[in-house]
Amino acid sequence: MVKGNTRLVVVLRSLPTKSSFTRCSSLSFCFMIEVRLLQPETTMEEGSSKPSNSLWGKIRNLKRVTMEGYKRKPISHWILLALSIVAMLVAFPASSLLTRVYYSNGGASKWIISWVAVAGWPLTALILFPSYFFLDSSPTPLTFKLLVSYIVLGFLSAADNLMYAYAYAYLPASTAALLASSSLAFSALCGYFIVHNKLNASMVNAIVIITAAMAIIALDSDSDRYDYVTDHQYTMGFIWDILGSALHGLIFALSELVFVKLMGRRSFHVVLEQQVMVSFFGFVFTAIGVILNNDFEGMASEARSFKGGKSSYILVLVWGAITFQLGVLGGTAVLYLASTVMAGVLNAIRVPITAIAAVILLQDPMSGFKILSLLITFWGFTSYIYGNSSASNEDSLS
Repeated sequence: MVKGNTRLVVVLRSLPTKSSFTRCSSLSFCFMIEVRLLQPETTMEEGSSKPSNSLWGKIRNLKRVTMEGYKRKPISHWILLALSIVAMLVAFPASSLLTRVYYSNGGASKWIISWVAVAGWPLTALILFPSYFFLDSSPTPLTFKLLVSYIVLGFLSAADNLMYAYAYAYLPASTAALLASSSLAFSALCGYFIVHNKLNASMVNAIVIITAAMAIIALDSDSDRYDYVTDHQYTMGFIWDILGSALHGLIFALSELVFVKLMGRRSFHVVLEQQVMVSFFGFVFTAIGVILNNDFEGMASEARSFKGGKSSYILVLVWGAITFQLGVLGGTAVLYLASTVMAGVLNAIRVPITAIAAVILLQDPMSGFKILSLLITFWGFTSYIYGNSSASNEDSLS
């Protein structure tokens, strides 16, 4: 019995013959009758599926979509994603600050800092090997082309770390972090020309905006230069930072090309495999540079003259290696668990975190021009994220 104002609605649906709901022997399409009981406030004419245009309607719709997305994933997924986000937002800025601490407290070797950046590669390997058992996966076959790609990316990674080491030796951490944000523009350009990624108006706008932010920092170079840094050294630090960002964008595009052309798949353990192999070869190339430059022998004298003593020297280098690898692992996990857009959002957020932390903890100078550059950079990141999200939506609809 249907009581009160409850309405009985009969919906006639057509289903293919291979449907799991029903089988037919002679007709190309079958029909299924669905009976619904609708309350008075929920009628077919009201179009309840249409989202409300009011503010509260949009909020309710956002809440519903969020809860649906939350319920589709197990709690372990969200815990791992939260830890990965924290790793990106804490470890990467900490690594940048520790690099600046190394130079400001008496360290001088650029090769040592570039070596530290990849010395933590065994941490990633310790996570990779158990994943083969727990995720029931197998290692990717190591072909000659794949091995060559790892070696090339490892060499480029070593060169990239060396360029950033020169930048942090001569620039304040806040300035170096702002300049390094230009890697997003280079990533977009390299991805367009090498991997043929889409580049829409919002992304081009982001590239122009970030370039303008870098120009503002260049015009304000006298306000944040350390007393012991010459004009030539500051200029070279600026140039090395931009070149490192450009090389970082190239590495990002080439890594994506390796996934597309040589691996043909992108899973968590495959991403970890590439990270381990590239970091390993980067470690090898950097270690060769340290040996040829006799910097391993110089570490003892550096430690003795380091502000805070030998123990502080060791702690800065060890935690520099750990935090950098934790940041890399966090970024890898966010890409796999969430999306490229989410990783872009977090990259946008960690730039002001690094700059603000450098001002608070290291007493970095923060002029009005640098604040303006920070805001413009954040605006550029937002424009890029919007453009990337729009491109992704177009791909999903096509």
